[in-house]
Amino acid sequence: GPLMKELGGSVAAVVAGDTARAASGDGVRASLEGAGCSAHFLRFRGACTAAAVAGLAAQAAQLKADTVIALGGGSAIDTAKGAARARGSLLIVVPTIASTDAPTSRSVVLYDDRHRVAGVERMRRNPDAVLVDTNIVAGAPVRFFAAGMGDALSKKFEAEQCRLAGALNFFGTPPPPVALLMAERCYATIAEYGEAAWARIAATGRPDDAVERVVEATVLFSGLGFESCGLSMAHALNRGLAAHPRIGRALHGEVVAFGTIAQLLAEERPEGEVRAHADLTRRLGLPVTLAQLGAPSLDAAELQEIARLSCTAPYMANLSPRADEARVVKMLRAADEL
Repeated sequence: GPLMKELGGSVAAVVAGDTARAASGDGVRASLEGAGCSAHFLRFRGACTAAAVAGLAAQAAQLKADTVIALGGGSAIDTAKGAARARGSLLIVVPTIASTDAPTSRSVVLYDDRHRVAGVERMRRNPDAVLVDTNIVAGAPVRFFAAGMGDALSKKFEAEQCRLAGALNFFGTPPPPVALLMAERCYATIAEYGEAAWARIAATGRPDDAVERVVEATVLFSGLGFESCGLSMAHALNRGLAAHPRIGRALHGEVVAFGTIAQLLAEERPEGEVRAHADLTRRLGLPVTLAQLGAPSLDAAELQEIARLSCTAPYMANLSPRADEARVVKMLRAADEL
């Protein structure tokens, strides 16, 4: 509430799913009303589609909301971003799980009704504020926390490939050195504290120093790192893998975790280095095989379709050596076999 008032807002449309509302209790409403702001909760129904964005934007308009508050995980956040973009309103992001790096970015990833990526839109500016309550984040199922680490682990390698490719970031400029530092620090933090943080949440559901450090990496370093550096094969593969009906049930960060292993193989890094990264991924509770993603047996046609869709992502070009559809199939198989 006080933060929204400081930003100049007075009427809030809070986009939240049922789980997020239950996790945060009545704290959001009490805080807003205590600061003299009115709170209206709009129900998020689980998918960030163009129709969902339009529907919530229309509801916010009827309420004359000058602020949209995103309360929930990545899809709820992106849907709220789209509504705020349509309204030209303030945007405050309050993630209830640390499963992706969506909170800080201005990107809105839209899906179709079959959970395939339909496109990426961008807000005119980044969120006005991001507020992370680690008590709520730590109380969520540990699978979401692990997925956030899976999404974040890719950024160091994707940033390096963007630099080598001379690629422009999501703002149309070369990656600034500080963004590369954040991407590197993101990986180092998770490598140092990730296992302890995972164990803490699994055992107690409460934050400690390790959890705080990892959340800073998965939300802040990862978010600023990817947007200011760019993406590469690990995220390009998400476009193909997530479209598969069985893999589509996996979390975004779980898919990216497997995709990162495929990217390191595609970069032709030393086998020992790739194995060490894959072992870290496994110890963090993340999938390292296609079976663990939900697809124990993919035939040649399925792999080819995953590769085709993956190669439609523009950031597949930020990879050296370059990868065409045939090479993507080869790397998927190699990652699974490893």
